[in-house]
Amino acid sequence: MNVYKRYITIADPKQLVLSDLPFKAGQRVEVIILAEDNQKVTLAEELKKLFKEIQAIHADNPLTDEEIAAEIEAYRRGK
Repeated sequence: MNVYKRYITIADPKQLVLSDLPFKAGQRVEVIILAEDNQKVTLAEELKKLFKEIQAIHADNPLTDEEIAAEIEAYRRGK
């Protein structure tokens, strides 16, 4: 399957016009329409989800102060 990607801005919500397409007359194509999400909102939601997952892991298996200090020291040594 060949994929042809085109970005357009909707001028009229009642119709979609695609022009200058690389297809032959009579050729059958599948059209899939994906609306762009607000990327910042999506990324913020994913980050919040990640934070909750990390907090849940920590709640089930908390680090001791000694383990935290050892990780900081290892980081400072470049390990």
